[in-house]
Amino acid sequence: QVQLVESGGGVVQAGGSLRLSCAASGRTFSSYDMGWFRQAPGKQRELVAGITSGGSINLVDSVKGRFSISRDNAKNTVYLQMNSLKPEDTAVYFCAGGYRVYMYWGQGTQVTVSS
Repeated sequence: QVQLVESGGGVVQAGGSLRLSCAASGRTFSSYDMGWFRQAPGKQRELVAGITSGGSINLVDSVKGRFSISRDNAKNTVYLQMNSLKPEDTAVYFCAGGYRVYMYWGQGTQVTVSS
């Protein structure tokens, strides 16, 4: 069983930055596709950024130019760097991963952007 633990959430003013981290247990992290999702109150969960085991990256249009995703396989960790944050980025952010399917999920970390 793989466990994912997110950290780095918090409260930040609009225009500020946060970096989320997701630490994974297990020895197969490097073979997993990893992603960051978010869910705002009353809205569906959406994929914000994904990075494949081969390093290919995709970002939802609303965060392009502001967010970036990266991974450190030696540390079993995936990161979400969030810059120029907007109030509409406020949500619970979840880390997910798996072999071609997001089958493992973290508990989520709250990100609140104040205007």
